[in-house]
Amino acid sequence: MYANSRKRQGSRLRVATGLAGALIITACASTPAPTAQLQAAQQAIATAERTDASRHAAAELGTAQARLASANTAVQAQEMETAARLADESRVEAELASAKSASVKARMVNDEMKRSTGTLIDEMQRNAGEPK
Repeated sequence: MYANSRKRQGSRLRVATGLAGALIITACASTPAPTAQLQAAQQAIATAERTDASRHAAAELGTAQARLASANTAVQAQEMETAARLADESRVEAELASAKSASVKARMVNDEMKRSTGTLIDEMQRNAGEPK
């Protein structure tokens, strides 16, 4: 009787292991589309476009758009892990484009302020030398 009980337990263990394996395979095969990553990438690209990244960081913005397109292609090919990775890379590249664009704009404003300050200083010095 003890031998029969052990056989049943071993059989149950094999069935349970087989079911667990099947569940893992099914879970891997049915990985959902990385919707959140795709949306985040789209939003980051839209933000970059609003910050004139196409003018100030065109290479980075172009890379972001290309990676998003590749991510969408990967979704259609049911390659969800690749799609998620590409979407994340797209988002990061778009954020870089936004930051680079903001940096260029800030540098331009700073340069303009320096020119204006220089002009004011020149004007003050010229006026200080005139007799009253």
